[in-house]
Amino acid sequence: MSTASSSPLLDPEFLHKLEQLELVSRKIFVGRMKGERRSKRRGSSVEFADHRNYSVGDDLRHIDWNVYGRLDKLFLKLFLEEEDLHVYTLLDTSLSMDFGDPTKLRYGKQVAAALSFVGLVNHDRIVLDTFSSNLEPGLGSVRGRSQMWRVVQYLDNLKAVGTSDLTAAARSFAIKHPGKGIVVVISDFMDKRGYEDALRYLLARNMDIYVVHVLSREEVEPELVGDLRLIDCEDDDEAEITVSAPLLKRYKETLDAYVGGFRDWCTRRGIAYIFTTNQTPFDKLILNYLRERGLVK
Repeated sequence: MSTASSSPLLDPEFLHKLEQLELVSRKIFVGRMKGERRSKRRGSSVEFADHRNYSVGDDLRHIDWNVYGRLDKLFLKLFLEEEDLHVYTLLDTSLSMDFGDPTKLRYGKQVAAALSFVGLVNHDRIVLDTFSSNLEPGLGSVRGRSQMWRVVQYLDNLKAVGTSDLTAAARSFAIKHPGKGIVVVISDFMDKRGYEDALRYLLARNMDIYVVHVLSREEVEPELVGDLRLIDCEDDDEAEITVSAPLLKRYKETLDAYVGGFRDWCTRRGIAYIFTTNQTPFDKLILNYLRERGLVK
């Protein structure tokens, strides 16, 4: 484990940079306080969005009479609706996350803390949940910068325990949070059940999904040699192998294929996939990678 666990999750200099950002949903723009953030959902707010054909029973007050005068056809004005933006973070706290320097869990905590801070500064509603074998008790909806201490306290107290079951956790998460919003899943995705069924539960909620796939440097570029017995830290499964250059080459090819397949699967379904290691500078992940994927601006 890393000695970094005793240092603050976010340093003051980085917090200042985060203050300049805001979280953005690719599906819905929902809001800080009434009137401060806009949704793509059609409603009856003050900002015009589009027209549609009039249908019998529609509110006559929304007819655009100027268009009628030009085209001799009835059209309704559509407006941008205002509502709260909910930002959910689902963080893996299973035992496999307690690996690397810094640990994958420590890195995930930093991502969760940074995104929470950006959301709180902009008056979004922030929800933190964790999972191992199932969804664990989380930090309920908080809003406003003054609540950041609760986020930090919650994250600081998290420990890596148990086996990972993302599917069970995602099912429980979808039931617990039926509304729309942004959900960021942070995990090493070392779950023998796979990721497909789990993410389908979130897709069914029409959430704007971001996947942050975190691995350690040792998992991406293992420096092993000779006859070894490998033991799964979560379920104690064992495998005896002889590590050689050809084996490491095949491992790298298999990992690259897995990551590529994961990314393609997500892309086809409108999920933003971000692969990173615990060696990627944390500020680069937030300020560059997540900005490129459209989560922050």
